[in-house]
Amino acid sequence: MARAIWTGVITFGLVTVPVGLFTATEDHTVHFHQLQRGTADRVRNKRVNERTGEDVDTKDIVKGYEVERGEYVVVEPDELEEIAPGRSRTVDITDFVELAEIAPVYFARTYYVAPRGEQYLKVYELLRAALERTGRVGIATFVMRGRQYLTALRAEERVLVLQTLHWADEVRDPGAELPELPAERAGAGKELDMAAQLIDTLSAPWDPARYHDTYQEKVRELVRAKAEGQEVAATEEAPEATNVLDLMTALQSSIDRAGGGAREEGRGAPKEKHLRTPSKDGRGRGPSKEERRRAPSPRGDRGRAATKGELRRLSKAELYRRATDQGVEGRSRMSRDELVEALAGAGRRRKKTAAA
Repeated sequence: MARAIWTGVITFGLVTVPVGLFTATEDHTVHFHQLQRGTADRVRNKRVNERTGEDVDTKDIVKGYEVERGEYVVVEPDELEEIAPGRSRTVDITDFVELAEIAPVYFARTYYVAPRGEQYLKVYELLRAALERTGRVGIATFVMRGRQYLTALRAEERVLVLQTLHWADEVRDPGAELPELPAERAGAGKELDMAAQLIDTLSAPWDPARYHDTYQEKVRELVRAKAEGQEVAATEEAPEATNVLDLMTALQSSIDRAGGGAREEGRGAPKEKHLRTPSKDGRGRGPSKEERRRAPSPRGDRGRAATKGELRRLSKAELYRRATDQGVEGRSRMSRDELVEALAGAGRRRKKTAAA
């Protein structure tokens, strides 16, 4: 059972509910120790005087703010404690705003909020349900570990979520900070239509379980392989930037690769017509009767397994659903081409099993 990292009360108007704050996420990063090369000796960080090189005890360290080069204003620990905001026990909601009005850049860390006792469940659920119905979030400040936070309290299914926000002066202006930005917004045109079509082709229901930190997985694989004396293949180089003159070709090739209509190998081969299927939410144009008649059967003709050519006509979302139905392992980390290969291989294995 998780332990609360902060306890206090949430107030809105004259209504108060005692709550506890719990960390909503955890870090799975692979952590390393520092060693001296060629040995198993740990390397430690030490506090030393920059001028003399001598060790400095923690009690003799004070904070200094550099006002000019080499000139500091020294602040003692007790001076900071005197002006610290103290340990606030209240999340006092002052405003309710539309969640869509808060730009994503303002959100920082996420915490779960839970009632501190069964007797507070009704008031807790009342606040959660009211936020859910209105589609608003409560804006409040509170103090934790000697620091004041701006927060947004919002409703999720069955639970209240508190997200810390950056203060306004902490968010940089992209127009002032970034070296290059488009001078004009993209208008209507063939390129924009094709880019939108590519997005539509690659659209799929949000499923966070499909995504993994593949870098951390590779780090663990590297450690395991080195421990067993094995070699690890290097990763592929990043692709080159798309030349603006090749943009239309790149977009069309992306649509063909992602959503079907794959071009056959060889020069001059005709491009197959891309058959779009409606998404789960009903968006997109569904295939006509003639298109459905010509479209590949999930199992090919006469119940046989679909060929690679037939599989390449399917979108990645359709390939993934088929891989899920067939229990293909590692499917969540596969590219579209890898899904085609895996499904084709599974079909060949089923054919051999049936023949045996």
